[in-house]
Amino acid sequence: MADYRIKQVEGMQILDSRGNPTVEARVTLEDGTTGTAAVPSGASTGAFEALELRDGDKSRFGGKGVTKAVGHVENELARAVRGLDATDSAAVDAALLKADGTKDKSKCGANAILAVSLASA
Repeated sequence: MADYRIKQVEGMQILDSRGNPTVEARVTLEDGTTGTAAVPSGASTGAFEALELRDGDKSRFGGKGVTKAVGHVENELARAVRGLDATDSAAVDAALLKADGTKDKSKCGANAILAVSLASA
């Protein structure tokens, strides 16, 4: 029988189709299955949107880098979901939201949270 518990979560900064940095997450399950997801920026940037986490270092990608968000993928978010059953998306998402702990997802970044969620699905 397959073991769908999350074993490992990795993150990396990649470039999207517009050449902008974005977060990619790879989730590996105990049975060796992997899922990968990249989360490019959306066009909507309203006042009530969940917040993307960007580095703000103008010397790298004009401040649009996502290495801070990638760090959250590999640390807080990975710890939150490691050992969870990836087939229980509600539990995975609840753990990710709890790890962030903010209404607008500004601690870890909506980009990091969504990448891990999608890679786990």
